[in-house]
Amino acid sequence: MALTPVADALAGILAGASPVREHETVPLHRAAGRTLAVDLASLRTQPPFVASAMDGYAVRAADVTAVPARLSLIGTSAAGHAFAGAVRPGECVRIFTGAPLPAGADAILIQENARANGDQIEALSTVAAGRFVREAGLDFREGEILLQAGRQLAPSAVALAAAMGHAALPVVRRPRVAILATGDELVRPGEPSRPDQIVASNTYAVAAIAERAGAEAIDLGIAGDDLAALSAAIDAAKEARADVLVTLGGASVGDHDLVQRALSAQGWQLGFWRIAMRPGKPLMHGRLSAMAVLGLPGNPVSSIVCALIFLAPLVRALSGDPDAAEIATLPARLGSDLPANDERQDYLRARLATADDGTLVASPFPRQDSSMLRLMAEAEALVVRAPHAPAARAGEPCRIIRL
Repeated sequence: MALTPVADALAGILAGASPVREHETVPLHRAAGRTLAVDLASLRTQPPFVASAMDGYAVRAADVTAVPARLSLIGTSAAGHAFAGAVRPGECVRIFTGAPLPAGADAILIQENARANGDQIEALSTVAAGRFVREAGLDFREGEILLQAGRQLAPSAVALAAAMGHAALPVVRRPRVAILATGDELVRPGEPSRPDQIVASNTYAVAAIAERAGAEAIDLGIAGDDLAALSAAIDAAKEARADVLVTLGGASVGDHDLVQRALSAQGWQLGFWRIAMRPGKPLMHGRLSAMAVLGLPGNPVSSIVCALIFLAPLVRALSGDPDAAEIATLPARLGSDLPANDERQDYLRARLATADDGTLVASPFPRQDSSMLRLMAEAEALVVRAPHAPAARAGEPCRIIRL
């Protein structure tokens, strides 16, 4: 069976990813990073009053057309404590940034251009009407649509929504990603284990990658090498209304690799199986009714790299990101020689350094065994090498995915 190229695999995974349409309402402090579900109109005008843009004195511009000019100080206007009266000819009011402009005043004499002597203020500079004054509605007005549906809410957008008067926001539900580790050899961290067992670590990395991409991760635990246990776990993913089921391990063709059999028994449709990448060749993709299924390899590094390359873009696509297929790479130079590549696309764990000219230098670890999680944790980047890439020397350009 021919191996599926990485680009074709990613395109196939994203082709069936319809953005989630269900909405939910979340408080502002939980809205950052979420996708706005509907257009959002302002509930108020900002600023709601004519305000000062500087610290100084609220004056009538006509009173300071010639300087020095002497004005009588009649009060103070501070943020949250407006001056209740009006400014008449020859008068001024001490004012602070953001405070309401008193009636009668039409300009701000900044404090650097004034000299105070008790209740007498000497203007040292002329000021034009409207100077350092913020008109009501300068930022926005009640009823204006300021945030559009489909926008991912950055911190500044959340702040804008708060200023618009919204305490909670309608957002698209997070895609649900159910994660199932498989294999009799696995135990939870902290659980007693036999000499022939290992700790199930992949779940935690894959869940973190999914959540960072915008998903809600659902831990289905560990299913042993038993069709009944696997079937029950798949049922649990359905009951959780998962958009994606991620299985970890058990997707190969050995006697104990039962994941495909368990899925087939429930009527799944296989998209592809085995891809031309390293690490991560034994990856499968298909659909079980409305639920996408990604079968990631059991080796820890393979699982993490495949989650970065395939699961994270899938989550972004389900979240409505039109650029979900774009995986950001950066230019760098190799820090060591590399041999010619075969038909598989490589993702080599590497350390990064910065050359004197500011260029990133990526040095792949000499050993790239996909079971070595320690090197994955130490890696700062993945060096991406295309299939059939010729041998490369240290100093030659390369592309990296920064971790």
